[in-house]
Amino acid sequence: MKINFAMWRRAAWELIKMDDKKEWDTLDVVSKWLIATRSAVTTVTIYSSIIAGLLAWRDGYFSWLPWIILTLGLFIAHGTNNLLNDYTDFSRGIDKDNYFRTQYGVHPLVQNFWTKSQQIQWFIVSGVIATLSGVFALFYTGFNPVVIGLFAFGALILLFYTWPLKYWALGELAIFLIWGPIMIAGVYFVLALGSNGSMTNVWNVALAGIPFGLSVASINVGKHIDKMNDDKAKGVGTFPVRVGQTFARYVNMAAIIVAYAVVIYLVVIGYFSIFMLLVLFALQRALYAVMALSKPRPESAPKGFEAFWPTWFSGFCFFHNRMFGGLLILGVLLDTLFRKLPFNLPLSLNWFGVIALGIGAIYAVVKTQMAKAKKAQA
Repeated sequence: MKINFAMWRRAAWELIKMDDKKEWDTLDVVSKWLIATRSAVTTVTIYSSIIAGLLAWRDGYFSWLPWIILTLGLFIAHGTNNLLNDYTDFSRGIDKDNYFRTQYGVHPLVQNFWTKSQQIQWFIVSGVIATLSGVFALFYTGFNPVVIGLFAFGALILLFYTWPLKYWALGELAIFLIWGPIMIAGVYFVLALGSNGSMTNVWNVALAGIPFGLSVASINVGKHIDKMNDDKAKGVGTFPVRVGQTFARYVNMAAIIVAYAVVIYLVVIGYFSIFMLLVLFALQRALYAVMALSKPRPESAPKGFEAFWPTWFSGFCFFHNRMFGGLLILGVLLDTLFRKLPFNLPLSLNWFGVIALGIGAIYAVVKTQMAKAKKAQA
């Protein structure tokens, strides 16, 4: 079986839609796993781990081997959860009858690409690899009680996210906490503890994880709004199903806005330098997402968006998360590099940066919108 590196790259960047079993059967093992676990989305785990690693490096606690093991383990654990998610929903009859999930990506069980027994085998193999990473973290930190708690919490979320947490409207909150403050602070904690470092900064690290966690959760909330009618008909009580579309849309808008507010706050208090304000250049995509969320979901794909349907709110939020997350990582990297140099940026410069970069980002957004408006009138 030929290794398809091109498919690896594609599956890691976009959701793959495939209907031909013969084409599926020609794929290598890694390609199948990446597609089946929706790795274009699970890469957010790598983003969280990169942020944590950079913050650990900034404080002098970074080590390559533990970080790589933790990152791969968490990434595989995320994929393992998605395999279980599909198995559970398929077994409960949720994914039948052209359900939302099967309209935008591959669902091996629904499409008969493999059997339930094979799905369980993939789940077990992935789960064992992810568990080994967690066991490494336990040994690396001398079985620290906090790490034991994080390990147990992660296992419980992996097993019970699809049911019952998602049915109790707690899935979205869990995603915010895990891919934000918990994962970022958790990876930092393990690296710092393994280096016999101080834990004095761990709460600031958790706070620094909130913006990315909010942007990740916004994708999930957007997806659940997109499919809330299907979920409601199937008895899946997600957050939008419980509170209604309007309230869920406004909560999601708030999540995107608060993500920027927290970054600015961390710059103002001096925990981050002005380099973090690079995230403001994702405001245009944030504006797209907020504008979409300000109106009810259309009944069918608007002209020009047919290829992205049925994802709507989730598509805009995912589009925003990609740029926001990338700029967030770039900001942390630059912040870390310049802190490693023999001088520090004065706090007053942070205030100046907030104003200057804020004005620059807003100007760029307004200029783009005006250009589009003129083009539409022409």
